[in-house]
Amino acid sequence: MPNPPASQSDFTEPLTYQVRVKGHLDTEWADWLGGLTLTLDEGDTLLTGPTLDQAALHGLLKKVRDAGLTLISVNPVDKTDKE
Repeated sequence: MPNPPASQSDFTEPLTYQVRVKGHLDTEWADWLGGLTLTLDEGDTLLTGPTLDQAALHGLLKKVRDAGLTLISVNPVDKTDKE
C-alpha cells in the first residue's frame, strides 16, 4: 500500500541534518558551510543545521566534497531530539 501524500507543511519547514565528516574542522569553516554548527566528536566533526530543501542539502554535500573532506554520514535530526 503506498504511503499517503505528505502534507504541504512538510515541505515548508526546513529540515535539520547532521553531517559527520572525518577530522576536526575549526570554527572558521562555519561561515563557508552556510552557518552550520560545528561540534567536535571523537575525531570527527558534526555539521548540524537546517536546510531549506533537498537542493540545499546537496549543495552542502558538494561543498564537503569540493573541500576534500571525508564524508562519514548524513542523518536527519528528529524534531523531538532538538527539544
